[in-house]
Amino acid sequence: MPFRVRPAVSVLAGAAVLALAGCAPDDGSTATAAVSAPASATFAPVTLDNCGTPVTVDAPPERVVTIKSTATEMLLALGLQDRMVGTAFADGPVPDEYAAAYRSVPVVSDKVPGQEAVLALGPDLVYGGWESNFSADGAGDRPTLADRGIASYVSPAACKEKGYMPDRLTFDDVFDEIREVAAIFGVTDRAEALVADQRDLLASAQQPARPTTALWYSSGGDQPYVGAGIGAPQMIMDAAGLTNVFADVHDTWTSTGWEQVVAADPDVIVLVDATWNTADSKIALLEGNPATSQLTAVREHRYLTVPFAASEAGVRNAEAVVRLDEQLAELGG
Repeated sequence: MPFRVRPAVSVLAGAAVLALAGCAPDDGSTATAAVSAPASATFAPVTLDNCGTPVTVDAPPERVVTIKSTATEMLLALGLQDRMVGTAFADGPVPDEYAAAYRSVPVVSDKVPGQEAVLALGPDLVYGGWESNFSADGAGDRPTLADRGIASYVSPAACKEKGYMPDRLTFDDVFDEIREVAAIFGVTDRAEALVADQRDLLASAQQPARPTTALWYSSGGDQPYVGAGIGAPQMIMDAAGLTNVFADVHDTWTSTGWEQVVAADPDVIVLVDATWNTADSKIALLEGNPATSQLTAVREHRYLTVPFAASEAGVRNAEAVVRLDEQLAELGG
């Protein structure tokens, strides 16, 4: 098996991994090409500390299982679908530019796959969007997978351990993950092309003409679950020029009360659109509740939407910024 996990001799800081990526020679491929030069063309061994778990990559992974849209779309954006033997727990449809590549990857499960299903695929790497994807009841805990010669990698933005959770999350953190994943596969040039595209998207965003407060409404009926001050919602709203009404809550997301939402009376409401909790269902709830129906944003129908898959740290965040500003402009700023 060309990819293996062994006890790390030393744990490199993220900067060292990036330096390794930066000095690799160019193989001439592009960030989103479906077919390009071999993934090992610029590979060099990588040792990293991933959410407190040491992982050493001696050769590029060849059989990867991804869990959550953020992990799946990261590999698709880097043109690595030929290394994917299974994917699971999609938060929604992939962007059109990845659709053809995605169709070539078997779907293991609509939710977190069980360990038996994962092992049946013979992976050498399991890449999860959340730490909770790795458990005895899920894809298998990380030490058990390592004992079987299977590496695991969690999106660093989703790390929860003290000292590992980004506080607060920035686009530089997202770009670091792109580079780190690319280094694991030896496609560092694709990472730089992808990061450049993301920076161009962010630079193209048109900021609101005037100060605009916003509620990021993720889910919840009796008790809304909203974007707080240090996670992906805050990062996206900052870049879009929106002022988060719950920015003072030191968390990624938080549960709050409708009384607090009414008191904040945001100018716009960002609705996370998920198949299990659609934007339309949230609008119906807001307009049917006597208290929230009087919110300025509700009375004036000032709603913005973002797909669930773009609401967590990943390759779709920059586009989410642009789309939010476009929607706001259509509402008159």
